[in-house]
Amino acid sequence: MKLFNKEYRAITIGLGVIIIAIIALGIYGYNRLESLSSRINGLSINVESLTNSVASTTSTLQTAINQTHSSLADALTAQQQNVGNIQQQLGGFQSQVGSLSGTLNNLQKLAQTDPELLKKYSKVYFLNENYVPVNLSEIPKAYQYSDSKQLLFLTQALPHLLAMIDAASSTGIKLYVESAYRSYFEQKALKGDYTMTYGAGTANSFSADQGYSEHQLGTAVDMLTPGLGGVLDDSFDGTKAFQWMLQNAYRYGFELSYPKNNGYYVYEPWHWRFVGVKLATELHDERKNFYDLDQRTIDTYLVNIFD
Repeated sequence: MKLFNKEYRAITIGLGVIIIAIIALGIYGYNRLESLSSRINGLSINVESLTNSVASTTSTLQTAINQTHSSLADALTAQQQNVGNIQQQLGGFQSQVGSLSGTLNNLQKLAQTDPELLKKYSKVYFLNENYVPVNLSEIPKAYQYSDSKQLLFLTQALPHLLAMIDAASSTGIKLYVESAYRSYFEQKALKGDYTMTYGAGTANSFSADQGYSEHQLGTAVDMLTPGLGGVLDDSFDGTKAFQWMLQNAYRYGFELSYPKNNGYYVYEPWHWRFVGVKLATELHDERKNFYDLDQRTIDTYLVNIFD
């Protein structure tokens, strides 16, 4: 009996210890759980704070990026505008350089061109006895009506004359030069002969005094075609050669100096003067005569006379 009581007491004490241990463990577990819960709550708060901080930072960064992008875009636009302005200014500068270059070329051409070549001479302007064209070349014999004399023409204009005669020949029209350059003294002698033969009044109606003849320039020619007996008169008017020249001479820079009803000399269908393709073309297209224009207007064509 005593033995049983001892065992019972031992079991009771053991159970009490176990219960106390379980209670202690429960309390400890609960405290640990509370601590963990508190730490989790703290971490949640930290995560939320970090999330807000990241969101704020992201927003700030995006704003900065947007502002930077906008600034860069504005800067790029401004730079492009500056480049455009520079290009525009450069284009204007190049245009000015081109204009100045063209002006310089024109001045050089004018400096090398005889200013007398487009003057009105027939009873208007005067060439003195010392005037002789700087460059004269002989017209090839094949282009002369007669090979008994030397015919000279202004060197720079000679290719135009020969091209015109060749063009006419290609269509079956035969044109020849009967007279070309005449010096001051040759014109004086010719006018004297006409005056003695026809009288001063009649001679003045068809022959220029010395110094007033277009022939002294070296750019005027008297044209003939076969079948007229070598005579310069109105019969040339009725030839196919004359009609061809009316329709085509301007293409080579020639104009009829003394058409019908001009105020200087009698009608001379054979007398043609080189004035340059540009002026001759405008005279032809506008149905005007050389002597109808004022001298200032005529002078503007001097720079292009040999073009």
